[in-house]
Amino acid sequence: MSAATISHAPATRAVWAGRILSGLVILFMLMDLSMKLTVLQPVIDTMGPLGWPTDRSTILTLGLIQLAATLLYVWPRTAVLGAILITGYLGGAVATHVRVGSPLFSHILFGVYIGVLAWGGLWLRDSRLHALLPFADARA
Repeated sequence: MSAATISHAPATRAVWAGRILSGLVILFMLMDLSMKLTVLQPVIDTMGPLGWPTDRSTILTLGLIQLAATLLYVWPRTAVLGAILITGYLGGAVATHVRVGSPLFSHILFGVYIGVLAWGGLWLRDSRLHALLPFADARA
């Protein structure tokens, strides 16, 4: 095995790990937004107790915002903008759950978990972010 192969392998593993994390975020977002765009009854039933209007237009608007952010996240050239928009969208979910007194680890922090996965996946697959979010080895 050559030195070039050895030095390239960790970067390749990191990129693939980033793609997998990002893929999980994308799958979650697609599942959630598809339920909103089809206005499923469980979505309607959940919106009311959270303090959101249960009308079709509100649910569709949220689904379309979520779709736009997800599509931007999927495309590499706009992935950072997509991550920013997904983070904002998830921040609204966190605020909603705090306001209604939902359980901390299962509901309130769920949006934080997805946001961390989104940014972690993007950081692993896009080396340009390493300059903005430098996580260096403490021994370096």
